[in-house]
Amino acid sequence: QVQLVESGGGFVQTGGSLTLSCEVSGRAFGIFDSLVVAWFRQGPGNERECVGWITWMTGALWYADSVKERFTISRSSARPIVTLQMSALKPGDTAVYFCAAGRKWSQDQRSYDNWGQGTEVTVSS
Repeated sequence: QVQLVESGGGFVQTGGSLTLSCEVSGRAFGIFDSLVVAWFRQGPGNERECVGWITWMTGALWYADSVKERFTISRSSARPIVTLQMSALKPGDTAVYFCAAGRKWSQDQRSYDNWGQGTEVTVSS
């Protein structure tokens, strides 16, 4: 079992930047082997969508077209944290952002068994 805790949400103006963090923990041996950590978001009245994911061991990345070149996902080598750096934010980025962990890289939320509690991001126009 993997536990995830997000932090870093808040209010920002259009064009601004914000960084979200997802701390990963768990007691099982080798939890980071084949681990994939994804960021999802769910805006008002919208379905939950994947904005990107990273594989823990190799650092392979994928981004949704809507956030490419604006969002960057990275993982720390010192601490088990995955960050989502967001820049050039737009009102359409307003959502609750979740990090999720699974064993298969996918944009489908059903592939992820472990979820954080979510952190809210509001972009004002």
